[in-house]
Amino acid sequence: MRSWAAVILALSVSACASGSGNSAPTSVPRAPTVAAPAPGSFRGPPMPEVGGLAGVMGASAAALTQRFGEARIDLAEGDARKLQFRGSTCVLDIFLYPVSAGAQPVATHIEARLRKDGSTTDKAACIREVEAQR
Repeated sequence: MRSWAAVILALSVSACASGSGNSAPTSVPRAPTVAAPAPGSFRGPPMPEVGGLAGVMGASAAALTQRFGEARIDLAEGDARKLQFRGSTCVLDIFLYPVSAGAQPVATHIEARLRKDGSTTDKAACIREVEAQR
């Protein structure tokens, strides 16, 4: 009985190792390559066009604080900045980055979440809520 098990195991291993010979070699798909910016050059963040966020995307920190009031949190790291505003039910995080070399940071990304449990919520609705509470 042991010899049959050894024979079956040997045949199984050899079948896996040899392959059928009829299939083309498989390759792992690679992510498209993106050329690195030249040293000393500047590459700004993408500016998505998202409905309901007009007047926020592309706005400066001064314009945002004028619209929403004093930020609850104002963090700066290098040339990036994060402003956080709070509504009665939501928290609005606005991330500002310069979009060209030497430019002042502007809003390029927005996140909104519920205060209750931290789950993602509608950004435009949170913007309206924070603005209404000003």
